[in-house]
Amino acid sequence: MNQLEAMRIYLRVAETGSFTRAAEDLGLPKSSVSQAVRHLEGLLGSRLLHRTTRRVRPTQDGQVYYERCKDLLADLEELQGLFRSAPADLRGRLRVDMPVGTAYGIVIPRLPEFLARHPGIEIELSATDRRVDVVSEGFDCVLRAGPVDDSSLVARPLGGYRQINCASAGYLAERGTPRGLADLAGHRLVHYADALGDRDGGFEYLDAASGETRRVAMAGRIAVNNSDAYRAACLAGLGIIQAPDFGLRPYLDQGSLVEILPDYRPAPLPVTLLYGNRRHVAARTRVFMAWLEEIMRPHLAGRPAPD
Repeated sequence: MNQLEAMRIYLRVAETGSFTRAAEDLGLPKSSVSQAVRHLEGLLGSRLLHRTTRRVRPTQDGQVYYERCKDLLADLEELQGLFRSAPADLRGRLRVDMPVGTAYGIVIPRLPEFLARHPGIEIELSATDRRVDVVSEGFDCVLRAGPVDDSSLVARPLGGYRQINCASAGYLAERGTPRGLADLAGHRLVHYADALGDRDGGFEYLDAASGETRRVAMAGRIAVNNSDAYRAACLAGLGIIQAPDFGLRPYLDQGSLVEILPDYRPAPLPVTLLYGNRRHVAARTRVFMAWLEEIMRPHLAGRPAPD
């Protein structure tokens, strides 16, 4: 077996913790994946993986080999692309993740232009509001909305989504339109939580005097963990939501949703590009991230100044 191909297979097994998932990701029979790892272990004279019935994980030698393989393959890919003069020469697969609203509302409608510019690139796009594991799930880059707390990744802040408060026209006709924070006592909030069972901090707003985020505790009869469900709950008249304005604009324009309390908007929601901490990032990943920054720019506030 080609040693470079075996190394690529081993990286995927180590990242996914599973021969089966690695085989599915790479489009190979599971037997070929197992054979590749055995081939490397034979060449090295060392065990690379601890195998259990539920999961595999690198041994101490396997972790060292994983890190060196990752750098070596990135160096090789960079070398192969060193003399490519045209963007159309970039080739390979990109695996990226981003929030549902960003994928549907911003990126996918513009994706044909990127693929036309780079016909040799294929994209696997994950659209989810859960926090994926960038390394173990094999993502080249991730666009994340909200706080970032993983220091093992390279983080590139892009700015923040402008957020507004809104409710459905039917909800406001029934309960009245709040004019100030004191009026919120008579209203309901649609709660948003990454994990069901958790609760958010209530109605958030940016205090203009102090520049700090403050919260007003609010009742609510529904909690969701998905941006589509969040918007749908608002449209159904279940309460007030606080969300990025780009995803709500069509509903505001047609009058089904109404902005409220414009003087008490939440702080912009941070938007960050994340990718693995390695010496070399593939050229196709760098090009995609630059394009992503470009198309995101009109939707972001507080964009950092360029270096």
